[in-house]
Amino acid sequence: MMSVATKTELKHEEIKPNIGSRILNSKEELLSGDIAGEIRELLGQRGVLVFPEINFTDDEQVAFTKTLGNFAPEGDHGENVHPITLDVEKNPSSAEYLKGSLYWHLDGVRNTVPILASLLSCRVPSPKGTGNTGIANTYAAYDALPEETKQEIDKLRVIHAPWASMFYYEPEPDIRKLKGFMQAGEAELPLVWEHKDGRKSLVLGCTAHHVVGVDHTKSAELLHGLRDFATSEPFSYSHEWTAGDMIIWDNTGTLHRAEAYDPSCGRMMVRTKLEGEEPFN
Repeated sequence: MMSVATKTELKHEEIKPNIGSRILNSKEELLSGDIAGEIRELLGQRGVLVFPEINFTDDEQVAFTKTLGNFAPEGDHGENVHPITLDVEKNPSSAEYLKGSLYWHLDGVRNTVPILASLLSCRVPSPKGTGNTGIANTYAAYDALPEETKQEIDKLRVIHAPWASMFYYEPEPDIRKLKGFMQAGEAELPLVWEHKDGRKSLVLGCTAHHVVGVDHTKSAELLHGLRDFATSEPFSYSHEWTAGDMIIWDNTGTLHRAEAYDPSCGRMMVRTKLEGEEPFN
């Protein structure tokens, strides 16, 4: 009797109306790659996907990442997972830089083509109630803006600079440290990113320094007001970690942040990334 191959179906449930879906497929189904295209499509629609206690090993996370697109190596880690922690003893090279991750941002603002997505897994969670990862859907937030606001902001440009994020956690840096951060450079980006599929998202966050050609008070009102709106309850999701969880967020249409935790608590995450496929316009 001939066996009939059955097609793997993507199993998911909505977390909130404007953001987030929970993926319920098994590890084996995910690693097969059979539903990778559907996962990519759902990610673009929902902003963030949650894989509860999927318990991927490092190698499995790398393999799963590759089913979704081109793997983006990081620094000295090559095609391996990248450790994420604020613990200076465990991460002496970048713990200082990661302090900016406690504030809303998107990755790759100095790159012509920012990364497509990040995949973050929890190895050691922080104590409950701390260390959540927040995600905000800037596609949904833009869609919900009044038409007059859209018309006001659609053509505006913003200077983004990593050094601007320093002032969120260190208001009085010494000049040597400030100049060191400034060496990373800056970029002029659209406030409203019109994507190749016609959808629009907001490009905001702690790296946004000022709106080009706009009075500084009006610039601050725009950037902070839009950020408050985009990260408000209807458009945001805060993931409370359990060891073995993994989440993916669409870096092209969301903001994200780590929520405060004690750097010495042992919290350890590992990350992989997907190479970008679309330049800022």
